[in-house]
Amino acid sequence: MIKKVGKTVINLKHKATCHCGSVELEVDLPDGIVDPHRCNCSICRRKGAIVGTVPLTGIRIVKGEDVLSLYQFDTKEAKHYFCSVCGIYTHHKRRSNPNEYSINIGCLEGVNPFLIETVPTTDGINHPSDQK
Repeated sequence: MIKKVGKTVINLKHKATCHCGSVELEVDLPDGIVDPHRCNCSICRRKGAIVGTVPLTGIRIVKGEDVLSLYQFDTKEAKHYFCSVCGIYTHHKRRSNPNEYSINIGCLEGVNPFLIETVPTTDGINHPSDQK
């Protein structure tokens, strides 16, 4: 079964890879690309990726777990993963919802993130967890 998001057609199970192919993920997308967005927090602003949301059970590492590197900062709640060979950010465990991953839509094979028509920016600078 396939689903259309904007002008992009996606499969429900999708292959995601880093640039060099050392990391390969299988991503379950039963509802298509959910909540495509950018974030303006310090790390997301620098990496510039458009991400979509999947539950923790929605990503399976097919290969390259040994080359995935973890980066954490500040509260160390979010877990940002990237390929230690080519440096591409693949996904992260979300700070705002630790039961979800955000997947780098640019890593989904056959999906052009530039064809997603509406990509809002979330306000990660003023994250709700940082409010007193």
